Amino acid sequence: MARIVATVSGGLDSVVLAHHLVDQGHDLLMLSIDYGQRHRKEHEFAERTAVRLEADYEVVDLRNIATMLPGYSLTDSNVDVPDQHYTAPGSVNVVPNRNVILLSVAFGRAAAEKADKVAIGTVAGDDTTAPDCSREFIDAFNAMERVATAGYAPAELQVIAPFIDVAKSEVINLGDRLGVRWAETWSCFNGYDVQCGLCAACQDRRLAFEKSDVSDPTEYRNG
Repeated sequence: MARIVATVSGGLDSVVLAHHLVDQGHDLLMLSIDYGQRHRKEHEFAERTAVRLEADYEVVDLRNIATMLPGYSLTDSNVDVPDQHYTAPGSVNVVPNRNVILLSVAFGRAAAEKADKVAIGTVAGDDTTAPDCSREFIDAFNAMERVATAGYAPAELQVIAPFIDVAKSEVINLGDRLGVRWAETWSCFNGYDVQCGLCAACQDRRLAFEKSDVSDPTEYRNG
């Protein structure tokens, strides 16, 4: 059994990740990081997951950092969330360098408590629009941390991304086998009472369910 610090937003991928790690017998600390995102509602669902899994759970308050990240729909209230799927690098839905920030916090937390691993729920295809979801990034980040924490963190401490080569639809299939409650996950980039159904995250969610063996129980505001 390993002690693992996992970044868990409350979305499909990270909630399945949490279930997967617990199913494998690991001791889990779930971190939800509030970077001032428009859809911080997602943390409610991360906390529900932690309660169900009886995992440790913390919310890291980095809300003020949003003021340093203008021009993106997730961190700038002056930028609307477009009703479209991801198209290519340069999408306003992507906050460049976000995973650098989130993983640095998680790695620091893991180093402080001498944890064994840090986990992130990146899935295959995420790097099409977000370069900091790529295997190249994960490898480079781990190389950097080996230097940054040398002599202070366990030598084997590193970031793992168990789903980095797994399609989102297959992650859903795995989650279904693990008993994930899909109605208790949140993907939408908007902060409505129900998920909008039109933003990039909602469209990604709907498409993944269509490709999976699982019916989508999500209530969408549109459609």
